[in-house]
Amino acid sequence: MATALKSVKSLVPLLDRILVQRVKAEAKTASGIYLPESSVKELNEAKVLAVGPGAVDKEGKRIAMSVQAGDRVLIPQYGGSPVKVGEEEYSLFRDHELLAKIQE
Repeated sequence: MATALKSVKSLVPLLDRILVQRVKAEAKTASGIYLPESSVKELNEAKVLAVGPGAVDKEGKRIAMSVQAGDRVLIPQYGGSPVKVGEEEYSLFRDHELLAKIQE
């Protein structure tokens, strides 16, 4: 999905959606050898950039989100809604689609 957005800051997720950016895998080994792009796998780790206000339950109360902007999370290999801003690629996931929150 191509968008005409100039900045990712102008993108605000709605309801229980979370905007994330995948962490890029290292293209260099511990011994200093550079790997070609074809051999570097995508990681399932992402950084949370923006979080919606949360879903609404049957009584009309907001359900709190499980992550905040700045958190690191594990995301599924496939899924989410891709969003491209300039040359950067981002994904929108629902709160319940995230696999885990990485504690540091």
